[in-house]
Amino acid sequence: MTTLIHWRSGSVCGILLAAAFGLGGQLSAIDLAHAQTRSAAVSGSSQPQLLGQFGDWGAYAASPGGRKVCFALAKPASAKTDPPNRARDPIYLFISSRPADNVQNEVSVMFGYPLKPNVEASLEVGGSNFSMYTQSDGGWVKNAAEEPRLVEAMRKANDMTVKGISTRGTETTDVYSLKGLSQALDRVAKECR
Repeated sequence: MTTLIHWRSGSVCGILLAAAFGLGGQLSAIDLAHAQTRSAAVSGSSQPQLLGQFGDWGAYAASPGGRKVCFALAKPASAKTDPPNRARDPIYLFISSRPADNVQNEVSVMFGYPLKPNVEASLEVGGSNFSMYTQSDGGWVKNAAEEPRLVEAMRKANDMTVKGISTRGTETTDVYSLKGLSQALDRVAKECR
């Protein structure tokens, strides 16, 4: 059973955000500044180390407070808003493993805006839909028991669509390329046993 400790808690949030630096040229200066600001708010976090870049996915490991966390990270290939051209903070999808917490392949999304309270987000991959629990600007698979099926579907598909609604009613549709995801997850699994 997956423990209900999400990446947003404690220093894990800072570690994942700091990993955004590993995306190099894929991040704008604004993305980088935002990630630095949010990451700096977490004291004592160790910087994540890039284990490898696999297609559109990076694999990372860090040990904040001596507790190992490994994750695959990607930015969306496309991000659309309705109404169009609404500003958003950086957007990321993480798949995290934390052996000390008995967590493996926890899927989470940073939407880049505060989400509408009491409204689920959704994730669609390979013809299957998954509901997401949301809080602030983050989302997690609502039924943790579905995460293995979701990750398996992600490994087999070419892309995945994530939808959410902001507190202002803006609807967003983010499409993530899954090119390289399997290799990134394999590297994460090797590092975080």
